[in-house]
Amino acid sequence: MEDLAIPHSLAMHDLEHMRSALALARRGLGQCWPNPSVGCVIVRDGRVAGRAVTAPGGRPHAEPQALAMAGEAARGATVYVTLEPCCHHARTPPCTDALIAAGVARVVVAARDCDPRVNGEGLSRLRAAGIDVTEGLLRAEAEDLNAGFFTRLRHGRPLVTLKLASTLDGRIATSNGQSQWITGAPARAMAHALRARNDAVMAGAGTVHADNPDLTCRIAGMKSVPQVRVVADSHLRTPLTSKLIASAHTNPTWILATAGNDAARLEAFAQAGATVIEVAAAPMGIDLLEGFRAMARRGITRVLVEGGAQLAAALLRADLVDRIAWFHAPSVMGGDGWPAAQAFGVQTLGHMPRFVRESAVPAGDDMLTELRRAA
Repeated sequence: MEDLAIPHSLAMHDLEHMRSALALARRGLGQCWPNPSVGCVIVRDGRVAGRAVTAPGGRPHAEPQALAMAGEAARGATVYVTLEPCCHHARTPPCTDALIAAGVARVVVAARDCDPRVNGEGLSRLRAAGIDVTEGLLRAEAEDLNAGFFTRLRHGRPLVTLKLASTLDGRIATSNGQSQWITGAPARAMAHALRARNDAVMAGAGTVHADNPDLTCRIAGMKSVPQVRVVADSHLRTPLTSKLIASAHTNPTWILATAGNDAARLEAFAQAGATVIEVAAAPMGIDLLEGFRAMARRGITRVLVEGGAQLAAALLRADLVDRIAWFHAPSVMGGDGWPAAQAFGVQTLGHMPRFVRESAVPAGDDMLTELRRAA
């Protein structure tokens, strides 16, 4: 990591422009998998000449789009980019080559790309071409923003966020299964925004049976790529008449199931447009880690899990929850209601999964508390 001992006035401008690049990158979350969402801002003589975010579907990358906007103003300019520019030939030419060819004078990078094809090599190529490179400005923010991309590369699975909507005493449904709606309309709108920022939304077969959800983002214009819907359904119990299967030809629908299901049933799902992904069995259904790894191999970097209680318990038992988005209503149901997570074997306080609160914001009359796994 380079020393960021630069003049104060320049440092303030650097922070301002990198924050703008990060804001751009946040817009692309959930849109560009398997690629990371990268923001790029090009500044020449104190004026923003170009700006871009990774395009939906992952191509083109942010840097060539911003360079095209800047045109000749890119020569001698400073480029602020939230992730190290790529330096390998894939479906698009290397971004390092584009920056060098454009004649930029300086590149400020927030975080390194841990992809083994890059991982510092992009910065080395820029420096070898005589470009001044500053590394590490707002690195923590940039790594947090693309935590899904880093989790997929480092651990072979997507970042997992468990979304809960419950009463104050942690109940998600009455004893007879009534759950719509515990939270109000503002909270539900925020939940749809959460869906938009994730590559995939996942639910268990029990939730699909009880609620018949479509698991899409229904905020107009917020998500430009189809939402991937995933169901953990070991024995293919999902009804072929459900909303998920009925719309599988237009919205990607993946079913995580164990091997050995009826061939005719498998064919029916295929004809409906759903993809059945076979994974190993586990005592309570499927091997969730293997399921997430299968999703990562298909490019998923961020998955929002929306329940139900059995799936939440299985994830917590397997230590697969990275973040929690908990919508809690100002109401109390009592012990005869369904808990947010079924029993998963905690015997002592020391064995409880622990999380750190990052934020708590109002959602109408409800609250959204966002937490991350404790270090």
